[in-house]
Amino acid sequence: MKKSALQYKKTFLIYLEKVRGYSDLTLKTYDEAITEALDSIEIEEKPTTTLFNLMPYRIKIASLKQKTIAKKLSAIRSFTEYLNTQGEHITLKADDSIKVAKTLPKPIPHEHIMEALEKADKEERLAVTMLYTLGLRISELAGLKVADIDTDWIRVVGKGNKQRDIPLLGTTGKLLREYLDEMRPKKYLFEKNSRKLSENSLRYIITKVFKRVALKVTPHQLRHSYATVLLNNNARIADVSELLGHSSMATTQIYTKLGSALKMQNYNKAHPLCKEIDDTF
Repeated sequence: MKKSALQYKKTFLIYLEKVRGYSDLTLKTYDEAITEALDSIEIEEKPTTTLFNLMPYRIKIASLKQKTIAKKLSAIRSFTEYLNTQGEHITLKADDSIKVAKTLPKPIPHEHIMEALEKADKEERLAVTMLYTLGLRISELAGLKVADIDTDWIRVVGKGNKQRDIPLLGTTGKLLREYLDEMRPKKYLFEKNSRKLSENSLRYIITKVFKRVALKVTPHQLRHSYATVLLNNNARIADVSELLGHSSMATTQIYTKLGSALKMQNYNKAHPLCKEIDDTF
């Protein structure tokens, strides 16, 4: 099994690069984590599954920082999920999560998004705009049905099949109407050969659009950008939480921390006394 897992690793890394749009640095991290894990883990063949015991590997990397350990384990989990999609039956043992402090989301500046949109075709422009002006998850965008689009609102089915209504900006509505008139999708907004476009296909579209302007951008970063723009322009946190489909406002509050961090950064750049202090050191 270890030999076949190493062979699968090559196709897995290609998938991460071509479909998921992962950066070279992330690919290197995944490659190293999987290789060193396969050298350390105990593999036990059972009648219905192959057991990957991660304990020897966890002991090996125990001295590393928690965030580094969490990233390595995340890479192993993703690889295991991939193996299962390829027809292997893998079960992980000693797979307890590592708790790490939450980092602030990384929104994309508005000007960079507009620059990318200028180089996008009609389908690409609509996908990026929907994520940026509606704050959708990629799964929600993939599952968006034509029947759920109204003149001024769209109905979105989010996590746990919870529905929420999100207002359409005039510019987004115009793009939508033009796209619908030209493409005539039957059931889902984004289709190929009358079938729903997959989440991975939509991720690839977003990756491709921003790659043209030399940026690595994920669909979720556009959702972060949507939330950050609203809160930085004094939208109520309760409203933003509802628009994002968060089950708790505590999840939305991370964006208020981001806004505070940006305000402090801008203050330090703008205040003359801060500049004088910087010049003295």
